[in-house]
Amino acid sequence: MVNFAPCRKELGEFPEAVREDLADALAKLEAGVMLSMPLSRPMPSIGSRVHELRFRDRSGIYRVIYFFATSGVIHLLCAFKKASQKTEQRHIDLAKRRLMEVL
Repeated sequence: MVNFAPCRKELGEFPEAVREDLADALAKLEAGVMLSMPLSRPMPSIGSRVHELRFRDRSGIYRVIYFFATSGVIHLLCAFKKASQKTEQRHIDLAKRRLMEVL
């Protein structure tokens, strides 16, 4: 099961092709497939079992930070279009705050 609620609005602003790629990645995660680079990478600075999905299309670079709960639920914590090389601190802080709400 995937919890989209925290970032439903942001995901709605993603291009359709990126949303389709996200749906495919989430289906793989739900099926138990462990994703790795370049599609997914761990985000230990945010928390244990927190990862970042990475997408690119002609309009830009997109990221979705997610958390694997021990219950098997995948919580989407933060979704954004990347504007710089390094992930902005405000996105990291938002993901941390939402992670605390989930825990």
